[in-house]
Amino acid sequence: MARKDNAASTANPGRLKQIALTYKMTRKADPKIGLVIAAVGIVTFGALLGVGFLIGHPVYLGILGFLLAFLAMAIIFGRRAERAAFGQMEGQPGAAAAVLDNIGRGWTTTPAVGMNRSQDVVHRAVGKAGIVLIGEGNPNRVKGLLAAEKKKMARIVTDVPVHDFIVGNDEGQVPLKKLRSRMLKLPRTLTGPQVTSTNDRLRAMGDLLSNMPLPKGPMPKGMKMPRGGPQGR
Repeated sequence: MARKDNAASTANPGRLKQIALTYKMTRKADPKIGLVIAAVGIVTFGALLGVGFLIGHPVYLGILGFLLAFLAMAIIFGRRAERAAFGQMEGQPGAAAAVLDNIGRGWTTTPAVGMNRSQDVVHRAVGKAGIVLIGEGNPNRVKGLLAAEKKKMARIVTDVPVHDFIVGNDEGQVPLKKLRSRMLKLPRTLTGPQVTSTNDRLRAMGDLLSNMPLPKGPMPKGMKMPRGGPQGR
């Protein structure tokens, strides 16, 4: 019991510290978050307390109002923190890969399966919806990378659907904050064993990062990506 109590006491400060850190990071992008959260809590609590006085049960409705106010504040804080995080990541290289890392169970993600010398990149995710290729970078160049990856997929996994998205805010693109929900809405056409088989075949094929010959030690200054790579031809 003592060990469990000690573990709980050390975990709680860790969670509180994480919440405080998240609040500080969110406030930089959303300075009004404190006022918004406080207003939501006060309005929710006040509304239920007022109803309690009207029906003659202020204590019960006051307790319920306090709990619902806390829940509402947590929901609003989570949404605005998520929005602020996406706002800070948007436009940064590798932002889509960070979203894929948190997509949830049932998906196997591989970052940077395709890349060119301009650092446009294609990531891959495999789940029950099939194979999803996500490109980020210059739309015109990314389309070429996606076409090359889809051609490669067609030679290896002909029986698996392949979807592709380009991350961005222009027409026909998927905003970074909607990428996860867009992927989760894809129709599920594969079973668990089929997903495992697809991952095994793709793993046997390898990817750009595992196949690229990298020198040991620090990379020499001025070193350029070789022209003979699969995406450089």
